[in-house]
Amino acid sequence: MNGLTLLGQPTGTDDDDATVRRRPIGPDDPGAPFPARHTGTNAGAGITPEMLHLHSDSTPPPPSSSKAAVVSTTFAQLKLAEPILKALTEAGYTTPTPVQAMAITPAMSGHDVLAVAQTGTGKTAAFALPIIHRLLKDGPAPRPAANDAPDAGPSRGRRGRGRPGPAYLPRALILSPTRELATQICESFNDYTRHCKLRHTAIYGGVSQFRQEKALERGVDVIVATPGRLMDLMEQGVVDLSAVRTLVLDEADRMLDMGFINPIRHIAANLPEPRQTMLFSATMPTAIAKLAASLLKHPTRVEVPQEKANIPKIEQSVHLIEASDKPRLLEKMIGESDIQRAVVFTKTKHGADRVAKKLHEAGIDAVAIHGNKNQGQRDRALDAFRRGRFRILVATDVAARGLDVDGVSHVFNYDLPLEPEAYVHRIGRTGRAGNTGIAVAFCAPEERGLLRAIERQIGNKVPAVGQHKTPDRPEFSGPGAPRPGNPGRSRRGNPNGSPRNGQGAGPGAKRKAHRGQGVRRPAADRA
Repeated sequence: MNGLTLLGQPTGTDDDDATVRRRPIGPDDPGAPFPARHTGTNAGAGITPEMLHLHSDSTPPPPSSSKAAVVSTTFAQLKLAEPILKALTEAGYTTPTPVQAMAITPAMSGHDVLAVAQTGTGKTAAFALPIIHRLLKDGPAPRPAANDAPDAGPSRGRRGRGRPGPAYLPRALILSPTRELATQICESFNDYTRHCKLRHTAIYGGVSQFRQEKALERGVDVIVATPGRLMDLMEQGVVDLSAVRTLVLDEADRMLDMGFINPIRHIAANLPEPRQTMLFSATMPTAIAKLAASLLKHPTRVEVPQEKANIPKIEQSVHLIEASDKPRLLEKMIGESDIQRAVVFTKTKHGADRVAKKLHEAGIDAVAIHGNKNQGQRDRALDAFRRGRFRILVATDVAARGLDVDGVSHVFNYDLPLEPEAYVHRIGRTGRAGNTGIAVAFCAPEERGLLRAIERQIGNKVPAVGQHKTPDRPEFSGPGAPRPGNPGRSRRGNPNGSPRNGQGAGPGAKRKAHRGQGVRRPAADRA
């Protein structure tokens, strides 16, 4: 990706890194040292096609980049407000991670920020700390105007319809893709505002909105919301966003995967101008690049190279096996290893339930979490997993970017993800806060294309475990593996590649296939 990269990155071992770094900030700590500070592109330039992989004749040439010397930075040197520094010190946090050190200063100055960094690099604190700093600096929150019309727009309150208006109005809005991530962002705000009189609340679906409405009526400074529930409250006139001065899009690429881009545009269109906008994403697909170009003005770009993310701290391997052998291998690896806390990722919700049931039958305490569980069930499952009642959590990708549990030593990719980026987010659940982790993938013959896509994404081959070999992947062959020149053939399929038992055959097959083409459920439903 074009743009700025860190200068003077240390190239030593993890032991060398430990001499540079003190304890980083959570909840999504990478454990990486802070080697440099960079303020990104100059403030007078906008987002360019070169920066975002977009091309347009009407867009000006890319701005020049400024360079920064290698320095040792602490949170105190970033000149954060004293109550914030006190909270960080009490929590034992002294040294920012690279994305924090590069993003906090321009964000504190009110600049738009475009940050690209892998999961587990400390992005939450990179936007939370400057938001708190600016709220403290700006003074008391604004109160609703007495002459506000009750039906003046989707962001107005319900005054005039038997409901009181808010005590004061929110000034910062953070959009998150999942309920779990929204909750954890609020937990981070709890830690950072322990010496501040600032209020925040989480707004998400899957639960009654009654308590969320009550929190808004009492008045909050910061709203952390999922787009769907926030849209509902806006349409009902429950939430007043007329005083929002900072908008944050966290895990923007995940929101793209879940189909939230149009809701994000609608929400942003109902926010006042001028405002500060910050976008944080692990990847920069074209749709997110276009979204950033439409919402951000003269942004400071922050990019943490992938090689400095937490992947090098994770020992990766892939077992090349038949799909039918996956349950037995998973039970064997968990049963024979001293695994106290692990996450198993499956492709479907029903698959997660099946795997959890199989593990339970094998005497292994496991609990499943996915989109079919209501919020109460998901909260109880996560709490039980954190407290050690269950040592195995089986999850779909709905938890891949919202799960922050200390001490996860292993991640099992029981099914390989359809999007290679999701692999990075999955294995990022281990190897956090400077610890090492183990990521194990199971790859069936029909998943070999997904494995190659993952290896292209991370830039390396995942070490294979097993004796199977094929021409395109020397380690992979044997019963059930596709033969050269016929990638769709397996020992379970018809040798001629035709449907079995007449299924799908005949003139109606094309019509049935045609009706299904292009139909893809939103990721939130598939999870």
